[in-house]
Amino acid sequence: MRALAVLAVLGLLAGCAGEPAARSAVAPRAERWAARVPSAPPTATPTPSPSAPPAPAIPAKVTAGIVVFDRQTGAFVYNVNPAHRFRSASLVKLLIVLDLLWGKDTVPAADRPQLDIMLRSSDDAAATRFWKRNGQRDIVARMMKRLGLTDSAPPPADKPGFWGYTALSAGDMVRVYRYLLDAAPAPVRDYVLGNLHESTRCGTDNYDQSFGIPSAVGKPWAAKQGWSGFGDRPATPCTVTAALPLEASAPAHAPNAPDMLGEVLHTTGTVGAGDRAIVAVLSVHPDGTSFATAAKALTALVRSLAIPGATPATP
Repeated sequence: MRALAVLAVLGLLAGCAGEPAARSAVAPRAERWAARVPSAPPTATPTPSPSAPPAPAIPAKVTAGIVVFDRQTGAFVYNVNPAHRFRSASLVKLLIVLDLLWGKDTVPAADRPQLDIMLRSSDDAAATRFWKRNGQRDIVARMMKRLGLTDSAPPPADKPGFWGYTALSAGDMVRVYRYLLDAAPAPVRDYVLGNLHESTRCGTDNYDQSFGIPSAVGKPWAAKQGWSGFGDRPATPCTVTAALPLEASAPAHAPNAPDMLGEVLHTTGTVGAGDRAIVAVLSVHPDGTSFATAAKALTALVRSLAIPGATPATP
C-alpha cells in the first residue's frame, strides 16, 4: 500500500509538470498563479468590509466597469460590471509589453526606449511596432491563456492590425495588475510599474492623459490610460511633452467597429503606498461626447470612490 501511495504522489507531480523541460520556470509559475487567483469575486457582490463604500457616481448615459481591489486586505471594494467588455484602446499596451517580456527576467536594452514611451506616454507608433513584430492578434490570445483572462478577446479577424479593438473588462485589467504585482519576475514588475509610476501628463498624440487616477488622487500612483473615438487630434492639445528618446508619429485610426460605438475613456493602475489598491475604471460615453467632457466625468467618478490608501489630489 505504501508503494502504491508513493506512485500516486509521483503521478500527481508528473501531471503538474506538464510543461516542456526546456521552458523557463517563469511561465509555468505564472500560469499556476493565474489558475488560482480570480479577477473578481464569483458573484456581483464585493467582499464584505467593515463599512460599505459610497456608491460610485456614474454619469447618466455612461456605461462603466469599476473594480477596486485592496491588496492589503484581499478584498474587492468595488465590483461594478466587472465582466462588461469595452474596446481596450491603449490598455492593450500592457498585454503587449507582458507578452514581449514573457519568460524573460530582463528587459532587452534595445527595446527599452520604445517600451518606455509606450508605457509612460501611451505612444501608438511604438505599440504598432511591437504588435506587428510579435503576431498581432496572437499576442492577446497568448496572454488570455497565460493570465486566465475571461472577458478579453483579440481584435476582429478582419482588423488584425487594430490593437485598440481588443476587448477588455475591468475585471480582467485587475487580473493583469495582480499578475504584474504578485507573480511577474521582479525585473519585469519593477520595469513596467516603474514606467507607470512615471506616467507623463501628455500622450505623444497630444491628448492630456491626466484624467481619472492622476487627477483624482495624490501620489503615489501608477497609471495606464486609454482613450479612443475622439479624433486623431485633440481640440485643445496638451503641450507638456514627454522627454523620451523616440519621435512618435500619429497613427491612422479606423472608424469604430459596429459593436463598439461611442467614445471610450479608461483609467487603470495602482494607488497608495506599496501599490496598495488596484483600480480599473473603464467607460464608454455617448457618441459625440467631447474629450474634455468625458475626462471631467471620469475624473469625478474616480473621486467618488473610496479607494484604500488614497489621498486627495493636490489642486
